[in-house]
Amino acid sequence: MKKIIQAKSTRYASLMSLAVIATLFALPSFTKNDDPATITINSVKITGGIQAPTSLAFPAANKAWVTEQTGKIRLIKDGKLTDIVVLDLKPKMLKVNSGYEERGLLNITLLPKFATNGKFYVFYSRRTTTMNPDNKRRFDHTDVLAEYKLLPNSDIADTTSARIILTQDKPDGNHNGSGIVFGADGYLYVSFGDGGGQHDQHGPIGNGQKMDTWLGKLLRINVNVDSTYSVPKDNPFVGKAGVKPEIWAYGFRNPYRITLDRASKQIFIGEVGQDTWEEVDIAQKGANYGWRLVEGNHCHNPATGCDFTGLTPPITEYHHSEGVSVIGGYVYNGKDIPSIKGKYIFGDWTGPIWYLQKAGDKWLRGKVTMTNFPASGKITGWGEDQAGEQYYLINSEASPGPAGSTTGSVYKIVKN
Repeated sequence: MKKIIQAKSTRYASLMSLAVIATLFALPSFTKNDDPATITINSVKITGGIQAPTSLAFPAANKAWVTEQTGKIRLIKDGKLTDIVVLDLKPKMLKVNSGYEERGLLNITLLPKFATNGKFYVFYSRRTTTMNPDNKRRFDHTDVLAEYKLLPNSDIADTTSARIILTQDKPDGNHNGSGIVFGADGYLYVSFGDGGGQHDQHGPIGNGQKMDTWLGKLLRINVNVDSTYSVPKDNPFVGKAGVKPEIWAYGFRNPYRITLDRASKQIFIGEVGQDTWEEVDIAQKGANYGWRLVEGNHCHNPATGCDFTGLTPPITEYHHSEGVSVIGGYVYNGKDIPSIKGKYIFGDWTGPIWYLQKAGDKWLRGKVTMTNFPASGKITGWGEDQAGEQYYLINSEASPGPAGSTTGSVYKIVKN
């Protein structure tokens, strides 16, 4: 989707201004690393005709599910988009605007035992009737994490199997986080943004640093229980007064995409920044990633003289002269492209793509030239199939685009 941060016009104006500044004053790349070599990766279009794609899941070797922001989970079989709708969540969701929009059906993930029980999880936005005590009006919406199950021997979800795992009221329509992924420990990790608006203006320290809310946090929960969920006993803040026990890490603005590296078992986080810096983090138990005190490695509130003590820095950052909204990707663990084995492939909504490569105690960031990348394409997500091969999602308009627009596509990364 467009900028996972601000209104379309404001972000466009900012981007144009930065482009002019970069031209006039030759801004550096802001990589802060050793600038490894640019690599070239090929890609092929799998299918088009999708309305604002947001995420991918792979239930079988020849099947993929793609979520449409407007509410449907579509089935791709043998590389072709079918007419089968695995699940339509529109009746449960709020109406998604036809222009710039950050709410909707945002993510999907499969239970590790999906092959035996058919369970999967979705993250979507629904209407709210709850009053926000901070400003005496209704919350903008409610984010929902829900479980569903496929009908036996079917590609269709059993709508009666719906189980709401958790919900979170949101004061504004943006910064929804929506990352959901199962860790190597079997627990579900869930990311929430800071509540929306700009600059985390929610209370005296902002939601990112406030520990009695899930907003601005990465949660870790156990969904393999008969109730909605349970809190793992080894979560870092269990038993601490005034702190939500589900919290695994905190200090986030908009951790929009989180993914598991199958090899290292680490969870990577694409953290969308405010006005100047985008970053990538690796989730650590109990870590504070600094928002709203800092943006990337830089003071934000206060603008100068901030205290970095106890903060966990990103593994990489980039300036808004290079892009405006990070879209976190995956570490490549497939077999088809040995040249990128172990590299974290990610991009920006505006199109640039990079890789991160571990070098000692730091991560080097290099550029990726993606052949067959569509002109004016906007990256909205990434995917990883059962074999570890990677995909990216493209929309050619501000998400979700005009009503009924189906300009979204799925591309697969392949060997040159």
